[in-house]
Amino acid sequence: MSSPEHMALSEIAVDTKNLYREEIYTDLKIATMRVLIPVKTDGSLDTSRSPLYMGQTQLMSQAGPLPVSCPIEASNLEEALAKFPEAIQQAVEQLLDEVRELQRRESSRIVVPSMMPAGPPGRGGNFGGGGGFGGGGIISS
Repeated sequence: MSSPEHMALSEIAVDTKNLYREEIYTDLKIATMRVLIPVKTDGSLDTSRSPLYMGQTQLMSQAGPLPVSCPIEASNLEEALAKFPEAIQQAVEQLLDEVRELQRRESSRIVVPSMMPAGPPGRGGNFGGGGGFGGGGIISS
């Protein structure tokens, strides 16, 4: 079957072997814990699979609230809550690493002269308007 982005409407089907019931726990301050409990198609517990734990919080940034979410390896809710701070910290560090990598790529990007904006019109020189390296002029095909 193709990826969800390229799936035709006629190909959409529920994966009945991968059903979960969701429970949400929160301290109404920082922590939200989503617990995904495996179930069968009749809604009964599927004891052949383990629950999944997802930690969630929001951090304030200059651009506003930043949602942070991460899986937590745990065998029960108490263990997942105990691991919550470390898991969120690791998720934030990973986000920061990704941002630094994007910034590094952006700063090392080569600017091609034809991609440069045009200079003041009618001034000539090397940047737009009258020859030289400039871009921004009308290009006909």
